[in-house]
Amino acid sequence: MTTVAMTKRRRLMPRWRDYGRPRELVVRYLLLLFVLAITVGPLVWQFLASLKGTNEDVFGANASLLPHDPTLRAYRAVFEQVPVATYIRNSVIVVILSVTSQLLFSTTAGYMLSKPAWKGRRTVWVLLAASMMFPFESIMVSLFLSIRDLGLVDNLVGVWLPGFVGAINVLLMRGAFLAVPREIEDSAMIDGANEWQRFRHLYLPSAWGAIMVVVINTFISAWDDFLWPLIVLRSENQMTLTLGLSRLQSSSFGYDQRIVMAGSVISVVPVLVLFVITQRWFYKGVSAGAVKF
Repeated sequence: MTTVAMTKRRRLMPRWRDYGRPRELVVRYLLLLFVLAITVGPLVWQFLASLKGTNEDVFGANASLLPHDPTLRAYRAVFEQVPVATYIRNSVIVVILSVTSQLLFSTTAGYMLSKPAWKGRRTVWVLLAASMMFPFESIMVSLFLSIRDLGLVDNLVGVWLPGFVGAINVLLMRGAFLAVPREIEDSAMIDGANEWQRFRHLYLPSAWGAIMVVVINTFISAWDDFLWPLIVLRSENQMTLTLGLSRLQSSSFGYDQRIVMAGSVISVVPVLVLFVITQRWFYKGVSAGAVKF
């Protein structure tokens, strides 16, 4: 290897000072481990607790972190005690409806808000941003009365309808569309592309990362929602997964912490799988779709 090549290789190799001092690195990794323990630790503990047998303590001074004799008894009990397949089907229906409506309305509304050629655009933007200041609990009663008047109580459509589009997703897509250079759209207009063609072939491909953020956020929100389905749904064959699995904590099923932990793990697995598959686009979309004034 020549001297020039060796010098170039040394320049390309990472050095300690490129990442900070060793003491700073130690502090950073300690903070990362602390955050990891807070965020992922409870889930790992739930999974390990769900594998414990009936002769092992889940809580108390005698409880251990690792199960001595791992068993899937708790998972079998979940499927035996409640209709998990029905709950999953209902949750999937709500998720599909939510993701479809969010993508349809947030992309089109975000596209229109990114266009500077109509009056009242900033007013609509301010109203959407202001709507995010009100918590769901403040409008929960009025929403339920509206759903009741529409005859959608104990109906999956009633679970989906209040969240068919979110202001945060509209603003996210607006920010992503604003990142598209105006010159590119002007070139497309000169080539004869109409409004729909520019939206379909220019703006949507450029905002792919933001679209994936909308999909992930909507999936998690619809899949994990508990309060609103608890208010709207009545019969067991209409319950979503999170609401149905909460019945495992009732005394009628013989309360067992291991079974409850197993139900929690079952409900969170789809979210983890989706995030692992789409995390690359998620992080790109968060930066690309930042809200711009």
